[in-house]
Amino acid sequence: MARVFDAGYMKILVLFALVLATASAGLVPSSARSGAPPPQPRTASVWRWPLVGSGGSPPQVVRPFKPPALRWLSGHRGVDLATSDAAQVHAAGPGTVAFAGTLFGQGVVVVSHGPLRTSYEPVTPSVHVGDVVAAGAPIGTLASGHCPSAPCLHWGLLTGHGHGVRYYDPLLLLGLAHLRLEPVRPPPG
Repeated sequence: MARVFDAGYMKILVLFALVLATASAGLVPSSARSGAPPPQPRTASVWRWPLVGSGGSPPQVVRPFKPPALRWLSGHRGVDLATSDAAQVHAAGPGTVAFAGTLFGQGVVVVSHGPLRTSYEPVTPSVHVGDVVAAGAPIGTLASGHCPSAPCLHWGLLTGHGHGVRYYDPLLLLGLAHLRLEPVRPPPG
C-alpha cells in the first residue's frame, strides 16, 4: 500500500534533503573506497554566518533556538547572535530579498532561498524587496532593541506561509544543529 504524504510533511522532507545536500556535498568521495587520502572538498557550503565575530571568528550564540511545544505558544524561533553596535549584517545564503522594512517597530530583512527563508532583526536594511543577494552580501546594519543587555542579531529560518509556517534552527544551515524529524501521520479517514 502506498503511503500518502500531505504538503506539510513534503516540505519537511524537502528541507531535510536540502540541508543534507548542502552540508554533505562530497561526503564519501571515491578516494575513500580506494584507501587514498580524501581530497579537500570541491565546494564550500553556500551558507555563511550572518555576522562576523571578533577577530573574524564565528559569532557567539547568546540565546539558542527553542521551538514552542505547539506552534501557537511562545518560544524562541531563531537564534540570537552577539555582536557590536551597528555591525554589518550579511545574507546567510544566496537568494532574493522578500521583505525589507519595519514590523512591530523593528527593522526586519527576509531573504528567500527557494523553499527556505532566513530572517534578520533588528536591522536597518540596505537592500530592497526584489534585490538578488549573494551569500555574504551586506543586507543592512544592526539596530538596537532585541537583546536587553548587549547588541545581538535575531537570525531565523522558516518555510511555508500563514498557518503552514514552520520554524527551524538556522544553525542547521551551517551543519551545527540536528534536525528533528516529525512523525508521519496517516491521512484522515
